[in-house]
Amino acid sequence: MSQYVVGIDLGTSNSALAYAPLDEARLPIGLLELPQLVDVGVVERRRLLPSFLYIPAEAETQAGGLGVPWDASGKLVVGAFARDHGAQVPDRLVSSAKSWLCHAAVDRRGPILPWGKGDDGVRKVSPLEATARYLLHLRRAFEAAHPEAPLGQQRVILTVPASFDPGARELTVEAARAAGLPNVVLLEEPQAAVYAWLEKRGESWRKELSVGDRVLVVDIGGGTTDFSLIDTVDEEGSLGLRRVAVGDHILLGGDNMDYALAFALKKELEEGGAALDAWQMRVLVQACRAAKEALLLDEDAGGPTSQAILVPNRGAKLFKKNLKAELTRERVLEVVLQGFFPSCGPDATPEQRRVGLTQLGLPYATDPAITRHLAQFLTRHAREGEAFALPTAILFNGGVLGSPAIQQRITQVISTWLAEADAPEARVLSGAELDVAVARGAAAYGQAREGGGLRIRGGTARTYYVGVEQPMPAVPGYEPPVTAVCVAPFGMEEGTALDLPAQRFGLVVGQPARFRFFSSSVRKTDPIGSELDPLPPDLEELAPIETTLDGTAGAVVEVGLSAAVTPVGTLELSCVDAAAERRWKLEFDVRDRAA
Repeated sequence: MSQYVVGIDLGTSNSALAYAPLDEARLPIGLLELPQLVDVGVVERRRLLPSFLYIPAEAETQAGGLGVPWDASGKLVVGAFARDHGAQVPDRLVSSAKSWLCHAAVDRRGPILPWGKGDDGVRKVSPLEATARYLLHLRRAFEAAHPEAPLGQQRVILTVPASFDPGARELTVEAARAAGLPNVVLLEEPQAAVYAWLEKRGESWRKELSVGDRVLVVDIGGGTTDFSLIDTVDEEGSLGLRRVAVGDHILLGGDNMDYALAFALKKELEEGGAALDAWQMRVLVQACRAAKEALLLDEDAGGPTSQAILVPNRGAKLFKKNLKAELTRERVLEVVLQGFFPSCGPDATPEQRRVGLTQLGLPYATDPAITRHLAQFLTRHAREGEAFALPTAILFNGGVLGSPAIQQRITQVISTWLAEADAPEARVLSGAELDVAVARGAAAYGQAREGGGLRIRGGTARTYYVGVEQPMPAVPGYEPPVTAVCVAPFGMEEGTALDLPAQRFGLVVGQPARFRFFSSSVRKTDPIGSELDPLPPDLEELAPIETTLDGTAGAVVEVGLSAAVTPVGTLELSCVDAAAERRWKLEFDVRDRAA
């Protein structure tokens, strides 16, 4: 029997766990201090678990001191030591597993991380395994603190980016199962941030928002940037919240800022006659990350105004001096604000600069200007008569936005846009702790599910379509045209199922077949069953499913289609042969194919 509701923020850079007892008293949400290795033989409790995985060499494992209370082997290390020590041995460090988990162009179940390293004897893991390892650490930490309450038996809410497609959501659930969490419910991170704000404000939130308010959630973490719009609506005389738009999954965040600072220092060191190899550059990036986090604290918070950067020497020249540099708060703000938050107009769009050939890897954003990505998002989701969506309130989330200077720059840019549109200035909703808001908000959402509290409505963040091949004679070198049929409209609620009305299709069984899927975050009015021909440019093609369905080889069975959003928050599509009482379920990304 469940005793707790638990919220897990599985972040790109840091993870956190919040919880509250399931009882009528509705006790405050607590944050679990997470035991983790911070140095050889030293385990400490910290409220954040860095989402890094270090793969020790055999000699390190045999030497001991890399274990945690529930696993003394030290064969895979998660947390602060993995991040900090891994910066010195980057060939053995796995980072950004969450970003890899949503990258459909690689085999996400295959041992590909650390990425780009050759056959050097280092064990590799899959993005799925790395994600499961983080969740396993969180599970064991919770059970160490609450041995009477196995986490797999609690009400667990696991957060994902709003922009995660069905395949990435399915893989997240699969990683949770591998970690011994069989019954998680998924929640979008921007919504979790709003739940955290609601929990912090209590009933007073109704005095801060009113019907017609539109809240812009700006979520900038270590590896990703997400935008969402949430409307305040009238629900039978009471205030309600409805998520009305989400942005693309933008691989752009604090990690990019670390690289920008590292390249700035690299140029400075090279001008002084130094030369950095690839290994030293990776160490420099990690050092800049730590310095950035310390220096972007508000001056009134008592943080340092400068920090020394040390890059160790390695190789044959043992007596060569280590490389030294210094970062000041002013330098960090200059690089970050000018490079990532430049002033621009509300009609700006991200620049698309690409070289014809590129190394395979994560599909990072090509334009680092987050303000241009924000302008594009607001323009895409404008209401009728608007040049761009006009927010009346802003809610910040994510570790990067712990910096008051960055919050002020974004607010200033948005205020300029609103002034040009003769719209009122947007107010900033404050109160939640940015680094743990998602975990706390997930727990608050779990409380709302259990106790009938306020729920943010929204359903699916996109409209989903299946590709249907059109009949035509075989022509050499020419593939039959494909139309897109809507199978899940925007906003389809979890726990619901819809059948395509009176439409029949031919399903190929008994032989390998490829199913194509599409989605759109801007086509919000297409009803289920609507057919798009030709394919419009605002559709995004998802990873296909390649599978062989049971049946007579080469047979084509007449079927209807049924879509369901599971209570967990994943999307399922079924092909139904009513006459034979047969059903084939198409699971997103059951087979990964590297592009």
